[in-house]
Amino acid sequence: MDFETSKKRAEELTIILNECIEKYYMGNESNVSDYDYDMMMRELSAIEEKFPQLLKEDSPTHRVGGSHDNTFEEVVHTVRMESLQDAFSEEELRAFDSRVKKAFPDAQYVVEPKIDGLSCSLEYRDGVLFRASTRGDGNVGEDVTANVKTIRSVPLKLKEAIPYIEVRGEVYMSHQSFEELIAQQELNEEKTFKNPRNAASGSLRQKNPKITASRKLDIFIFNIQQKEGGKEVHSHKESLDYLAELGFPTVPGYALCDTMDEAIAKIQSIGDNRGKLSFDIDGAVIKTDDFSMREELGSTAKFPKWAVAFKYPPEEKPTKLLDIEIQVGRTGVLTPTAIFQPIILAGTTVSRATLNNEDFIKDKSIAIGDTIIVRKAGDIIPEVLGVQSHNGENPVFTYPEKCPACESQVARVDGEVAIRCINPDCPAQLLRKLIHFCSRDAMDIEGLGSAVLEQLVNEGLIKKASDIYRLSPMELVSLERMGEKSTFNLLDAIEKSKENDLFKLIFALGVHHIGLKAAKLLANHFGDMQSLLNASVDDIMEIDGMGQISAETLVKSLSLPETRAMIDELHEMGLNMKNLTEIEDKRFDGMTFVLTGTLTKYGRREAQEIIEKFGGKASGSVSAKTSMVLAGESAGSKLKKANDLGIKVISEAEFEEMIK
Repeated sequence: MDFETSKKRAEELTIILNECIEKYYMGNESNVSDYDYDMMMRELSAIEEKFPQLLKEDSPTHRVGGSHDNTFEEVVHTVRMESLQDAFSEEELRAFDSRVKKAFPDAQYVVEPKIDGLSCSLEYRDGVLFRASTRGDGNVGEDVTANVKTIRSVPLKLKEAIPYIEVRGEVYMSHQSFEELIAQQELNEEKTFKNPRNAASGSLRQKNPKITASRKLDIFIFNIQQKEGGKEVHSHKESLDYLAELGFPTVPGYALCDTMDEAIAKIQSIGDNRGKLSFDIDGAVIKTDDFSMREELGSTAKFPKWAVAFKYPPEEKPTKLLDIEIQVGRTGVLTPTAIFQPIILAGTTVSRATLNNEDFIKDKSIAIGDTIIVRKAGDIIPEVLGVQSHNGENPVFTYPEKCPACESQVARVDGEVAIRCINPDCPAQLLRKLIHFCSRDAMDIEGLGSAVLEQLVNEGLIKKASDIYRLSPMELVSLERMGEKSTFNLLDAIEKSKENDLFKLIFALGVHHIGLKAAKLLANHFGDMQSLLNASVDDIMEIDGMGQISAETLVKSLSLPETRAMIDELHEMGLNMKNLTEIEDKRFDGMTFVLTGTLTKYGRREAQEIIEKFGGKASGSVSAKTSMVLAGESAGSKLKKANDLGIKVISEAEFEEMIK
């Protein structure tokens, strides 16, 4: 398309996509499928990439995140983002009411749920979002604009071009998004977040906005901090109504109350129904409604005198433990789940809860028939706290010696709490292994993501990695959202993956302790798959950078008949089994680099590849073996350690001179 045609199409797509976002987040309705939405977003991204001058501040493509790293510069809040004083009883609420009513007998209150997330400021100039920042210490926060723009419920452009407005809200993660994230982290063998609040906080402060975009965060706005122009508002209720008119997703379920009795009843109602919410709350907030009264009441050094936050006590209840089920996770970890007589916690009926691991069961001496104490962590995840009383009839529960899913032996890897099934063909681990096999750093099969793989597994079309290379057009085109074009694109990507370098295949095998760096070392050292299969633990430990545990794990995994059979099948399918990387220029041979800070010209991955191309190694930590440290902007503790150890530090400009 030429410029004028592209400009017209970009404007059309911007209008359509922004309408989709508003309907979904403000009206709880969807007028297009997720697939159609993604395709339109991809088309707009392509136009903006071809014609950068068409990229606007309110472009929906901001929702997917940029490629640059954030540095989180400081933002000084001109209006302090105050915290609230907590109340834990009705008596404390009535004491607050007495203090307010002493000055203003006719005071009214607004009660709203207290969203459990991360407080954030949004600033708009002429109706367009230009800055977002965290609360920090209330006076100084961090600039997280690029990340906040990826949150689809944040309006990039308001319905009124108000000269200036700063609003305050709470960034949170819904229960559904949290559960999806945990499932993905388990598939990737990553450390999982404990609750939605931690997940929201960790996701908002990611250096790469694309990661934030993938976490599906949301926001509720609950306050106007300051504004210039626009509608005059004189109370909190009026301000919330006005925020909704501007297009903000305001805190839900707020109510104006004439008396403290009404406010307490509203707080009770919010508490009774919190189990039905799709997000976490950690209390309810009571605010004096009239702004002029707030100004008179003022603030202490820490809290405003016109508001208070009521915190609901955590619910803990006893119940009888009926059974313990052992579930095999997608990473092979055996996880115990308590099955108990149903109880009501936080408004929902609960009959199952996690028991963490074998050590927890032993430490608490938990046996079937005991009376246990259960609570809801963060009002979402039920967990067993311990034993109230022992039944005495049954012994402490012990883990099975064989995997419940495949009857293979289980083992505890040194240094880990988890007990795992080590069978590579265990059906409970299949999907996780396939996702890893197809991932970018492994076989890099574009189009074969988790959703498509899950369909293929459920349909019985894939039972092991080699089955990927047996897929037919008829099988793929029958899948949901897989048209003829997508099918042939995917088949092309599968065929192309056969030409990958050996290190990608080694990494794709998913051997515990063998990451991408180790896979490259192995491929460069042994040269082909057969030599690696013949290698002993001592042979592998000769490689600088390979430890004993990694070597032993690799040899054990490669010696399994199931692993050998899969490699043979992949060979028969035409996959490359030789190292294709030939290092001609060895100027960095024997040198170990550590990268720290933000590089302006190179991405972290690109810089590592350049170092490896010249025969060097990239490490994640500074030690006496480090040859030099490549330091970018905002370098931190690694730079300090390098200076303390007297290790040479180079700039990005010096690095460029070295690779000329």
